[in-house]
Formats: sequence, structure tokens, C-alpha cells
Amino acid sequence: MELFSKYDVIVIGGGHAGCEAATASANLGSKTLLITMDMNKIAQMSCNPAMGGIAKGQIVREIDALGGNAGIVTDASAIQFKMLNRSKGPAMWSPRSQSDRVEFIKQWRKVIDNTPNLDLWQDTVNSLIIKNRVICGVKTALGIEIFSKTVILTNGTFLNGLMHIGTVSFSGGRISEPASLGVSDQLKAYGFTTSRMKTGTPVRIDGRSVDFKSLIEQPGDEDFHKFSYLESSKRILEQRSCYMAYTNEVVHNILEWGFKDSPMYNGTIQSLGPRYCPSIETKIVTFADKVSHQLFLEPESLDNNEYYLNGFSSSLPWNIQYEALRNISGFENVKIYRPGYAIEYDYFDPTQLINTLETKLVSNLFFAGQINGTTGYEEAGGQGLIAGINAHLKAHSMSSFTLNRDEAYIGVLIDDLITKGVDEPYRMFTSRAEYRILLRQDNADTRLTKRGYDLGLVNNVRFELLNFKAHRIEYLTNYLRNTSILPDKCNNLLLAKGTTEISQKVKLSDILSRPQISLIDILELDSSFAELVYSDNRVLDEILESIEIDIKYGGYIERERIVADKMMRLEDLKIKGRFVYADILSLSTEARQKLTAINPDTIGQARRISGVSPSDINVLLVLLGR
Repeated sequence: MELFSKYDVIVIGGGHAGCEAATASANLGSKTLLITMDMNKIAQMSCNPAMGGIAKGQIVREIDALGGNAGIVTDASAIQFKMLNRSKGPAMWSPRSQSDRVEFIKQWRKVIDNTPNLDLWQDTVNSLIIKNRVICGVKTALGIEIFSKTVILTNGTFLNGLMHIGTVSFSGGRISEPASLGVSDQLKAYGFTTSRMKTGTPVRIDGRSVDFKSLIEQPGDEDFHKFSYLESSKRILEQRSCYMAYTNEVVHNILEWGFKDSPMYNGTIQSLGPRYCPSIETKIVTFADKVSHQLFLEPESLDNNEYYLNGFSSSLPWNIQYEALRNISGFENVKIYRPGYAIEYDYFDPTQLINTLETKLVSNLFFAGQINGTTGYEEAGGQGLIAGINAHLKAHSMSSFTLNRDEAYIGVLIDDLITKGVDEPYRMFTSRAEYRILLRQDNADTRLTKRGYDLGLVNNVRFELLNFKAHRIEYLTNYLRNTSILPDKCNNLLLAKGTTEISQKVKLSDILSRPQISLIDILELDSSFAELVYSDNRVLDEILESIEIDIKYGGYIERERIVADKMMRLEDLKIKGRFVYADILSLSTEARQKLTAINPDTIGQARRISGVSPSDINVLLVLLGR
């Protein structure tokens, strides 16, 4: 009797992309196998113990809205939550959570072990089984051949991984874990373009050796916010503070003394590195005029003393890192568990993918996560979810699932990757989304949960909650737009808030649209409205937040929706397979080359390709009869 029968989907790699991919395909009904090197390190937080952040938090909420698991797991393991950028407009608000690293793994393992149709196998994949450029399965280090209709690679930093600490280099995909060998060379033979990237992680510190009184405490938020929209998802763990410290000129001098032995500066590492998450060495060189840099000391777990020193990524020799640390206020007697290190690894040019994350060169093979040149758990999880969905759909000969740029940050992420490629590890920012007023963290469920429900990934409980929330928002918003208030009822409040009095009755929505007025003020002004609001307390805080945003920013939201709809018409103009670009001499040489290489699906995608000018787009529109 064979241990393995044929699967619909095989996922290689148990990181953030792999976990989302495997649970998505299995929950949709595909017989799925997740292969990972170490079952005890499922969804390991290899770098900082946090989920979310600027734009990344929106991605986690989108994963949750579509029926993924990142938000639920993050809430269950959260030891600090913050809503970043609250001083700015709601398009910039970004949730971020410190997680208990140990609990995060435990919660993800619980999810995987309780997902139907999902098998788990601890092993290493050394090669892919490909016939006539169609993936058929994998071969493992144990010599086992496992067959599948589709395969998803989510290898993270493990493909030919090489780590560096000063002059010491050693093979590995993560500290104390072996690299994955064989797959990169095999895919190169099939014509895949691959290159090398680098990233790093900081020193890990023993919290018992830190003088916390010399640091600046940063407590978390205590309000209603969390990641998952589900009522059952809660932040239940004890909350912990983070702490801020600063480098100084003595620290910088010590670090500079070690540059000669830094693989980033002596030529040992020549791979592409993250510009937006630089090493401490890079910061000292790039910002030579600065006498100090911020550092953030973040707890790793409630059950141990390990702390992560955010902002101190380094590949310098361990003794240089250690000496520099001991010259930072609060770290004079510091002890460390391990030094920071840099890692190089293979990635594949993501323009070799279509928007489902299936490869162009081998059918039924999907890539997700850092293999595509991205960085971050959130970006990996978003890709994994889309790859898992589409691998399931492909395995069952069903239509593909994609997200547009005006629907989700995940849509922006994937479109950027497959259209523009990467020249450094890709990290999501709000500035990358041209429709970020539409893509807020508060409305991810409104944008995406119906789509997840239509797929079959969102269950009835989540969908019923969305409908309840939508109906309550509409009902209460209509009350505010249709109910007037007299001057004598509100002028005292308006004066107290520093805004102009009214001389005749106006709609409550007009009062709320003033920046000085909050929805709490409206509840005090109109008792009837308050009665309606508190008649049902389900997800009340979320509902009130959405109402206030919709009314205060309604004009901006509507204007951006009109622009998005206009631009999305270009996405309806399909051009894939209609032109031989090399033969269109009225296109620029660069446009012919880029259009041939990427072979865009639509005019909309073509206009986002670097090197394709507006005049080139006009040529294509003329040829289309437009």
C-alpha cells in the first residue's frame, strides 16, 4: 500500500506563504500536501516577531477578509497591538501586532492540523517532476516521488541559502537549518531567470541583562482594534511593551572599525539588499551626518527572556556587534543569545509569472513568497493565499481568481511583481497603491469577503457577519444623512470644539463631516441616534469607525472611485496573443522588448510596464481600433 496517492496540490515550504497556500487549497476542497523541513517551525517568524505595519497591516486584513488565517493566528498570539499613523488620514492607518513567536507557531500548527484535506510531511524537496513542461510532482531527499496536479514553491530564503557573520560563511536557509539545493539549477535548465538577494536579521538579546529604566517604554493600544473581522477572534494574551533605544557616535565608531570584515563591504556579498530595511552598517554609511539611530527592543515571547533588537540588522563579526551594543545606554551589561547575520538566497524574476502566480515556462507550477523577490511575512502570506486558490482552481479546471489594483493591496503587490519585476527585495508601502483611499484597513471585508464567499473560502459565519455589518452601516448612515439638527441643539458644542456655528438646521452628516466633530459628539447631540446605535452591540466599534470614515471622507472616496473606474476600463481591453510586438515598428525599441518579454494581458497592464510610454500605448489603442 502506498503512503502517498496523487494530490491536487503540493506546497513546498511551511513558511507564511506555504501555510496560507496549503490551507486555502485544502479548504476549497483540494487534496493537499504541505512538505516542510521542520514541522516544529511552521510559519516561523525568522526575523522580527511582528505582523502588519505600514501597508502590511492592510494585507493581513485582506487575507483575513478572503478567508485566510494570518489575522486569526496573529490575534491569538498578539502581545502588543498598535494602529500606526493615526495622526494621518484613514488611508494611512495600518495595524501592527507584536506576536509571541512560540504561540504564533503553535496557533498555525493548530490550524493546519485541523484543516480537512491537508496532509503534512517532513522532508526536503530536491527536484521537481516535469514532463513536457507540465509539473507532475516532486522528488524528496528521502527518494520519494509524490505526484500532484499542481505544485506551489514557497521556499523562502532556503534556495541555495548562504549565511554570513563577519568572515564566517556557511550554507543554510535560516540559522541552524539547512539550505535547499537542486531546485534552482533544475529550473534554470528550463529557462528560468534567477538571481540572488540578501537580507539580514539582528542580534537576539537576553532581556534579563537589559536596564529597561534607561530605555523609552512604548506600550500598545488598548482599544477595540485587532486583525481578524471575526467576532470569535480575540487578543487574549498578556500585553507587553516595546522599548526604544538609540545608538551614538561611540557605537558608530566601533561598528565602522569592523567594516573591513563585513561581507557587505568587503565584496563577499554582492546580492540585492532591502533599501527600506537596511543593516546598521548601511545606515551609518548612508546617513553619515546622523549621530544616532533609533532601535526598538521587542519581546519575542511571554515564556522566555529573548528580545529582538529592531534596527540593528548586521553581518559584522559577532564580537564587533557585541562591543557596539555594550556602548548603548541600557545595554552596558547586555548578554546576547546569538549575533545578527546576513543571508543570500536565490529568487526568480517574477515577470516570469502570470497574475495567478503560475509560471509561464512550466504549466501548473506556482511561485509564492520570497522566491518572487519579496520581503515580509505579510507579502508572502498574500501571495500564498492567491497561489493556493489558483492551484486549486487549476487542478479542477476552473476559472482563475485574481485581484485588481483597485480591489486590494494584494492585487497591487502581484501586479507590481509580474509587470515591473524587482531590483531589490519588494516591500509593500501605501505609496505603491494609487487607490489607497479605497484600500483602507477598515473596509477589507467590504471589499473582499463576498469574493471569498463566492469562491467557497469564506464560511457562512463570516459572510453573515459582513452582511450584518453592511446593513447596520447603511441604516445608521442613512439616518445621519436624512436627519437635521437645529442651531440651538448643537451650537454650544460647535463653539466648544472650535468650529463655526450654524444659523439654520443642517443634516447631522454635515456636522459630522467637520474635522473637529467626532461620531461620539453626534451620539451626545441626538439621543434618538444613540438609541439606534446601541440597540445592537455586535462589532459596534468597527461599525462606528466605518460610518465616520465614510461620511468624513466621502467626497475623496467617491472621487477616487471614479478615477479607478475610468482607469479600470483599460483592464477590459485584452491584448494577450493579439500582437507580435517585435513587428510593430511604430513602438519604441524598449517597448517592443518589454512587451515581448512580459506579454501583458491587458492595455492596463501594458501601461504599467517600465519603458512603455504613453505614445506606445496610443499605438496599441489605434491598432485595436480605439
